[in-house]
Amino acid sequence: MGGSRQRRRGDTRQRIQDVAVELFAEQGYEKTSLREIAERLDVTKAALYYHFKTKEDILISLFEDLTRPMDELIEWGKGRPRSLDTKQELLRRYSQALTDAAPLFRFMQENQATVRELSIGESFKDRMVKLLDIIREPEAPLTDQVRCVSALFTMHAGMFALKDMEGDPEDKRKAVLEVAIELVTRAHAGPHES
Repeated sequence: MGGSRQRRRGDTRQRIQDVAVELFAEQGYEKTSLREIAERLDVTKAALYYHFKTKEDILISLFEDLTRPMDELIEWGKGRPRSLDTKQELLRRYSQALTDAAPLFRFMQENQATVRELSIGESFKDRMVKLLDIIREPEAPLTDQVRCVSALFTMHAGMFALKDMEGDPEDKRKAVLEVAIELVTRAHAGPHES
């Protein structure tokens, strides 16, 4: 019974996060109240408070869920050789992590000022720098370093820019990933291949 109760509690927490990110995306973080989240869930504010005391607590929990796979990916990448295969696989795994967290990531892109104010933006930026350190060679020519930076941001921009474009979401994800991999491959090849 204890496991069942814990599972229900975890499901409620997840439902709160899902509804909150929906409302944040629909009407913005600032304009969404805990009352509206509770109403959409058809629960009392007290039930909501059991899991989260503030909107910021919900947002931080969502961010932690997004960054956990990033942290795992950074640890994986740091333990691997700095080979082209490692860099390409890092991009593949990052692409999947972005897809898994698409609603939150879109919220972060559309509400950058809020994200910065809540300090989660700085933490996200630190993780991006760590990912970049894995795929770029510090001694590489500047153009190749820019290619590596562009590879990561191509994945972000592609997710944002292609969301309203016609087509299968998986095909769009693969196209963005292909471009990112091409950029890193070109950078890894170095100037003698240019």
